[in-house]
Amino acid sequence: MLDVRAPVEFARGAFPNATNLPLLDDTQRAAVGERYRQSGRDSAISLGEELIAGELREERLAAWLEFFRVEPGAVVYCYRGGLRSQVVQSWLAEKGVPVPRVEGGYKALRRFLAVTLTTAADRQNLILIAGKTGSGKTHLLNRTHHSVDLEGLANHRGSAFGRHLQGQPSQINFENQLAIDLLRFSQEAKRHLFLEDESRAIGSLSIPQAFHDAMRKAPLAIVEEPLKSRVQTVLNDYIHSNFEEYRRHWPEDHQERFADYLLQSLQRIRRRLGGENYEKVRELMQQALRVQLKTASMAAHETWIERLLTDYYDPMYDYQLGRKAQEVVFRGSRDEFLRWAAKLN
Repeated sequence: MLDVRAPVEFARGAFPNATNLPLLDDTQRAAVGERYRQSGRDSAISLGEELIAGELREERLAAWLEFFRVEPGAVVYCYRGGLRSQVVQSWLAEKGVPVPRVEGGYKALRRFLAVTLTTAADRQNLILIAGKTGSGKTHLLNRTHHSVDLEGLANHRGSAFGRHLQGQPSQINFENQLAIDLLRFSQEAKRHLFLEDESRAIGSLSIPQAFHDAMRKAPLAIVEEPLKSRVQTVLNDYIHSNFEEYRRHWPEDHQERFADYLLQSLQRIRRRLGGENYEKVRELMQQALRVQLKTASMAAHETWIERLLTDYYDPMYDYQLGRKAQEVVFRGSRDEFLRWAAKLN
């Protein structure tokens, strides 16, 4: 998709795989908008033609032509499917490159995806993969073909320690991608759709209310793994993986930055953890970081991970599970779950 809106509009929300090659840049868009408010549509169009003329017009046109050379099946859109996309479509047609334009533009597409979010759950048989922290739910989800990884879309692992260095998408882009994934599955024969059991908030983002309401009614498949296995999963997913992110991003001072990330993440749950538990886990974490710095071994992190699971995450999970009224349709190990899910779909 070729998005010809201004960069500031694109940054607020766009569609997966859309490319932003604007007709008007941010400054030009603001000037044309002000002229429209002061003098009307015709005057605004005249100003736009003045701003995008001569060499600049040829540069923009060359970029669009190259885009459609690489992506000949693409479509063009602006905000409402009006003047900007019409101009681009017309200029390309003059060069012998006819391209389709999205009628109604970004606004219409966005409205359609919003409706999809409110209706998709009714067309799918949702099943939530539940289980204590470290049960490997996300790994199982990604090995189950008919599934949507909400944490992956949100670029966040869904806990105090779940941040990625790349940051999260905008709320609008998260919703757009979720709706597109759900739309893709809605075209298939009616099957069970697997999701991870999530609270509504994933980091700074929120699962749309209507869709989360449907999730809260969906049956649960509970994955049960021993504590030792769960500690190793957390160690791999949150310590090894995140440390590598820091090492690649900040090769010179990644050790210090990684230590700050862990300690700050623990600080976020200090109140809920309780003063005494917090101080003990923090002490164990600092010891593990010193061992890691000295020996490059991460094994010492297992101690504080196990304590945090048993003293904080496991009791919280048991409490939350006790409040759920959903039907439990499966209990078992990871391998048992994969066999069960394969037969189900």
